[in-house]
Amino acid sequence: MATQIKDTKIDCSEAEWQARLDLAACYRIFDHLGWSESIYNHISLAVPDQEGAFLINPFGLLYDEVTASNLVKIDVEGNNIGGSPYMVNKAGFTQHAHFHRELGERANAICHVHTTETMAVCSHEGGLLPTNFYACGFQGQIGYHNFEGVTVRSEEGDRLVDNLGAHSVLMLRNHGPVVMGRTIQQMFMQMWALQRACEIQVATLSMGNPVVVQQDVLDVHQRDLAQMSSQGGAGLFDFEAWKRRVDRIDDSWRN
Repeated sequence: MATQIKDTKIDCSEAEWQARLDLAACYRIFDHLGWSESIYNHISLAVPDQEGAFLINPFGLLYDEVTASNLVKIDVEGNNIGGSPYMVNKAGFTQHAHFHRELGERANAICHVHTTETMAVCSHEGGLLPTNFYACGFQGQIGYHNFEGVTVRSEEGDRLVDNLGAHSVLMLRNHGPVVMGRTIQQMFMQMWALQRACEIQVATLSMGNPVVVQQDVLDVHQRDLAQMSSQGGAGLFDFEAWKRRVDRIDDSWRN
């Protein structure tokens, strides 16, 4: 049953409103960290109590203009199903739609970015190399998809899913990464670690002759990381900390 949320212009359930708050905060966090790309790219989040419904940014707004109430509710084809006056960049949503539709809860939260460092690594023949702490955590746990041009054709979707496999990160060659998670907090933590891995790789390769970590050490590193992941609440602690940061700067995302 829908309830009127105080100080908003929309009717929605409490569960949807919380999802809207989290997603709006996530857009502001991405913008604060320099991960936005003009009015392009996406972060999408499943509406927890409405099967097949997702929230996404209004096309034409910068990330620092996104609020809880102006997020657009769409179906897996990108159609506006929430009565929002804003349009959605359906062409840019094609890849998200296929992941949401085919992967279910694995892809409750998805982001696609064009940060300089992640695009650089996606464009490097070796991809993400095991040369730094963060990159070592991703070895053998990301997929790669060869560049086919702008991702506007639905027929590419099956190949995207196949190349992702059982992973939660897909590096689109010559393009940029797609990162997903069961929760927005988990997705954010993956994206943060991937960004750091790529930043450090770009810096390291600029010096030449990186030290490559061997597989036996990678195995121990990933085992220990997995055991420690619960201490961070699967990204919850990090996400809430960054929400506090953007809230101190500008709390209009709550509107």
